[in-house]
Amino acid sequence: MVRVKPPALQPGDTIGIIAPASNIKRDLLEAGRGRLHEMGYRTSFLPSIFDEDLYFAGSVGRRARELEEMFVRPDVDAVVCARGGYGTNYLLEELDLERLKCHPKIFVGYSDITTLLTYFADALGMVTFHGPMVTKDFSHPEGVHVPSWEAALGGSAGWSLEDSSPLKVLVEGSGEGVLYGGCLSMLVASIGTPYEVHTEGTILFLEDIAVKPFQIDRMLMQLKLAGKLQGVQGMVFGEMLDCMQTKDQPYSVEQVILRIVGDLGVPVAFGLRSGHVSRELVTLPLGVRAALEAGAEGVSLRVLEASTAGGEAIAATKGDKKPARKPT
Repeated sequence: MVRVKPPALQPGDTIGIIAPASNIKRDLLEAGRGRLHEMGYRTSFLPSIFDEDLYFAGSVGRRARELEEMFVRPDVDAVVCARGGYGTNYLLEELDLERLKCHPKIFVGYSDITTLLTYFADALGMVTFHGPMVTKDFSHPEGVHVPSWEAALGGSAGWSLEDSSPLKVLVEGSGEGVLYGGCLSMLVASIGTPYEVHTEGTILFLEDIAVKPFQIDRMLMQLKLAGKLQGVQGMVFGEMLDCMQTKDQPYSVEQVILRIVGDLGVPVAFGLRSGHVSRELVTLPLGVRAALEAGAEGVSLRVLEASTAGGEAIAATKGDKKPARKPT
């Protein structure tokens, strides 16, 4: 598949904030916007973003139209989710993919947003970004790893992910493929649906939070039995925060993981700080080629190509850059 790379994000650009899943809190949104403004961006959101419908951020129609509008609006340069939670699966049958395809933009989120990240990557060939969200990570002083955010969204190539998040070797080896993945629970939930994830030829990234080891085992086995680990060129796991049965359990999460993926014959690493993390969330571009090497000297994970369009591509897509002005 020919990948569609959205225009790079630059200082002075406008970030459209959306809530496609669970409802949000105003104070956290304002805190997150404040951090984005400090970083030199402008922000925009719809008044309806505060709508509530049970545990959702308003109706399915509201959330779908909000997402489409932010992609179509010429004054919005990137779309970043306010939070995850639950609810993006409702949008899959509602979104107009042709509208999105005609207006490729940076799209950022994680957790429940994994459903949309992989859907856009698979159905549209669009590079998406497993990265920080406004009310979660940008609202906290040490919530975002800025160097990886700038490298991924700014169009850098040949940069290393392990520089931002030292990784542990689980299985030695080397592999090259397309970065892909996200929240393990959401990837498994896609199996058997028309939106089933496509993992062949990938460096597969998996992360989750507060799931017990036997549940991780069950989900990895489901991926394996469904054939979703066949053809994978390498695997990288996140921090897997609070993924324990008890504090004194006589085994580690790494041991549980190795029971299922240790025989795949591909390199496996652990500890990439993207998604549900303890601090400084790393932005991971999905849909670009990367190289994973795991050996006695440690782990090397490099993004081999730019994940956004730069230079002439920006000029052709967006015209002359807008002069920087005070964020609003």
